[in-house]
Amino acid sequence: MGIGYKELADVLRDAVLRGDYPPGSTLPKQETIAQEHEVNIKTVRQAVRVLEAEGLVTPVRRRGTVVRPRPPMKRLGIERYAKSNWKFGGLVAFAADREASGRAWKPTDQTQQVRLTEADAEVSAAFELQVGAPIYERARLVQDGDTPTHTLTSYYRPEDVEGTPLVDPSPGPAGRGGGFAVLTLQGLEPDSITETVHARMPTRQEVDLLQLPGGEPVMVLQRKTFTRDGRLIEYARGVHSASRFSWSYTFKIPD
Repeated sequence: MGIGYKELADVLRDAVLRGDYPPGSTLPKQETIAQEHEVNIKTVRQAVRVLEAEGLVTPVRRRGTVVRPRPPMKRLGIERYAKSNWKFGGLVAFAADREASGRAWKPTDQTQQVRLTEADAEVSAAFELQVGAPIYERARLVQDGDTPTHTLTSYYRPEDVEGTPLVDPSPGPAGRGGGFAVLTLQGLEPDSITETVHARMPTRQEVDLLQLPGGEPVMVLQRKTFTRDGRLIEYARGVHSASRFSWSYTFKIPD
C-alpha cells in the first residue's frame, strides 16, 4: 500500500531542501513520481499542490513543476539607509540592497508614476492632515532584470517637494541619491526612520503586478521618515514579493 499525499509531500519537500532538485530545475514527471512511490496520480497531484502552497515549487507551462529560487537578494535593514550611500555616494536604497547581494542594477529598474492626489485615511493620519488633503503620491515598481520584486509608494506634503525632482515622473530614482538627497536639499534631511512590516496574502492586482505564483504571500512595509526635529517628511507603503528577499537587520542592542 502506497503512502498518502501528506507523506509524499514530506518526501518531495525533503528532496527539494536537500538540493536533490536545485532552484530552477523541475521535479520528475508526475507519472514517474507515482511509479517510484507506488501511489496514484491523484496522490502525486495533491502532494505537489502542498508544495505549491508552501512556495517551494510552481507549475510552469510546457516545463512542468519548477523548483522556485531561494531569496536571491538581501533587503538590508538600517544599512540600506546609510547617509554615506545617498548623501555622499549617490546610492539609493534599492541599489544598496542589490550591491550587497552582488547583483547588477540600473536606474531604470525603477519605474514610477507621480500625481497630486487626496490623502486617504492612513496617509492623513500619518501626516496629521484632514482626509482628502492634497498630497503628492510617488508610486514605484522595482524590477530585478525582467522580474518585479516590489512596489513602493511614497507620500509627501506638497510644500516640501513642489518643483523638485521628487514630482518628476521620469523612470528611475529622483536623481543622484534619490528622494532622501532631494529632501536634504530642501532643508529636510532625513534623520530617523520607523519601519513596520507584516505579511499577508496578495490582492489579485498585486498578483498580476508582481507576477506572483499561487500561494506566495507578500511582505508589506510601512515606513515613516523624520527630520531631526521630528517632522514627518515621507510616509511610504511597500509590497514585496516574499520569495525575492531575505530581510536582514544589524543593530546595536540598546542598554
